[in-house]
Amino acid sequence: MSARDEVFAALRRSLGVGAVDAPRRDAVAARLAQAPVGIIPRRGQGEPAERLATFKSEAERVQATVAEVASAADVPAEIARYLRENNLPATLRFGDDRRLAAMPWAATALEIARGPSEGDDLNAASAAFAAVAETGTLALVSGPDNPTTLNFLPDNHFVVLFAADIVGDVESVFAKLRATYGPGALPRTVNFITGPSRSADIEQTLLLGAHGPRRLHIVVAES
Repeated sequence: MSARDEVFAALRRSLGVGAVDAPRRDAVAARLAQAPVGIIPRRGQGEPAERLATFKSEAERVQATVAEVASAADVPAEIARYLRENNLPATLRFGDDRRLAAMPWAATALEIARGPSEGDDLNAASAAFAAVAETGTLALVSGPDNPTTLNFLPDNHFVVLFAADIVGDVESVFAKLRATYGPGALPRTVNFITGPSRSADIEQTLLLGAHGPRRLHIVVAES
């Protein structure tokens, strides 16, 4: 028996319950299912176009840049444009996300690498699971499709967001996670990212790139 098992066994003995106690499990499940919904601010609500406008405004307010394109096929050209206009290397790394893989990268001059970052990549791209209009926040899930290292190690992070995945509030992100993955199958990590990495710890001077990317460019695809 592991130390963890011993601790739980001691707790059960003190409570006078067994390892399998169906009534108690049912009571907990019912309590969770009937939990009241908290207060949801109106700022991120509304029709899809309103949510997109709010998300863009909030993301730009925290030093992210946002570009809108008509479809996923336009994403590579937009990322290539951003790199070119900011005098950055024409390189890009992303994971196994099938949506990113299906985009026409060959139509650009970008040098594409695949898989997690080892810390020597300047540019990386990820596909967002969702976004919160209320705060301009991106939600990214971990896994081979979108390795977490791409969120933090490269200097420049490009996040592809499909407009249909913009929700009003963070509570809706968790609802979307539960609906997508189901019980017991949630991703190991969910990263909520609001703007590029920054810190003002030293003399209250804002420094971008303190703990991660110094640039965050969000490409919103309408379809």
